[in-house]
Amino acid sequence: MSSKKLRPRLVYADEKGNIYDHPELEMLVRRGGQITSPRPDELIPLPPESELFLLPGRTALGLDAETGLVEETGETAVAAFVCPGHTLSAQAAYATAPGAPILPLFAYGAVGFAADRFYVAATRVDLDPRQIFTGIPRARIAKGASALLRKYPQNRLVAHLSRCALTYCCPAAKNLALGRFEAPLPTSRVCNARCIGCLSLQDPDSGFPSTQNRISFTPRPEEIAQVMAEHGRREVRPIFSFGQGCEGEPLTEAQTIAKGVSLFRQGGGTGTVNVNTNGSLPDAVAPLAAAGVDSVRVSLSSGDERMYAAYYRPKGYAFSDVREFMTRAKAAGLFLSVNLLYFPGVTDTEAEYAALAGLLGDTGADFVQMRNLNLDPELYLSVVRESGARTEAELAACMGLGNFMKRLSEDCPGLRFGYFNPALPLRPGTDAA
Repeated sequence: MSSKKLRPRLVYADEKGNIYDHPELEMLVRRGGQITSPRPDELIPLPPESELFLLPGRTALGLDAETGLVEETGETAVAAFVCPGHTLSAQAAYATAPGAPILPLFAYGAVGFAADRFYVAATRVDLDPRQIFTGIPRARIAKGASALLRKYPQNRLVAHLSRCALTYCCPAAKNLALGRFEAPLPTSRVCNARCIGCLSLQDPDSGFPSTQNRISFTPRPEEIAQVMAEHGRREVRPIFSFGQGCEGEPLTEAQTIAKGVSLFRQGGGTGTVNVNTNGSLPDAVAPLAAAGVDSVRVSLSSGDERMYAAYYRPKGYAFSDVREFMTRAKAAGLFLSVNLLYFPGVTDTEAEYAALAGLLGDTGADFVQMRNLNLDPELYLSVVRESGARTEAELAACMGLGNFMKRLSEDCPGLRFGYFNPALPLRPGTDAA
């Protein structure tokens, strides 16, 4: 059946957690503050390795096609957490009961059921199979992690990442154990921001836990270089990334990172060395570039200073520093990516689009990673409203994910889209070139 003819039914769960499709009501979606039917061209079959979540304290909403009215079912709402490589274009529609708990740190995609399968409002933005583990048994990952531990028994970073692979099922750590794709290199114990959606550290009164523990030590440059060299021996086109979900801000350890990368490059190490960062410390660009870093990825929820500050809650730096970091990175010859935390109904409003397009154009960004903002949708909307940066009228209309990406492509020629850090050719002038 063509997706343009689909009218998926509402999906809900009973009190025992069993999931059903409603016999009468159609699927609805949420974009910002709007509850509406899905756009026919935004529905795709639920990708493999995605998950369905039950939303406690939230009642599923559906559309009565005969009356055109939104109906509250009294049953538990269901959402989809879509596998990496996909960006949500709409979120689950539901009504929240008083006293409902804050949702954990995931993205809650709108899901419906039609033609004997689940459908979700999302777009695949990256074909890279980097975080697809279908057919790979856990025993193989455990075997790889154990082999690394035996080979490097004194390397604390190896021990930490092995736990990440086996305890938290971190995709990046699992890839290290398998010797493929991108190697994670968490380094920093501290952060100079207090992101509301931080994965590794939450205030006790936040209402939801962090999804993983933050690294408890700073690895030595030698430990970093050792992990890089081992991964480089196993992967033909290796990518090495500082700035992971289990750490703070890597720029606070720029000196340690630069020393580790230098050791790796001096030993003949090749591949793409990347730093995922909040871009808070512009002076870190020069030493990192000199050490052999190829690319930086700057995390952004918005191109507007007020919206940015409301989510990241920076400590000791300002949005102007982020802009300066991006400008210096391009001037130093680094590949500049933006890790865009996309939120349907906010990111794709006209005011947000204008701010982001201006920032990307001014700094010459090369790449936008279309990531989903992992946060309770209502919590993020409250943050947006409290920032005072957007009026209700501005939040009442959005252009949609497809139009958002199309317009960015037109207004920022040469800009590419994806989900993962790309492997790059060697930079001229590095020790390994």
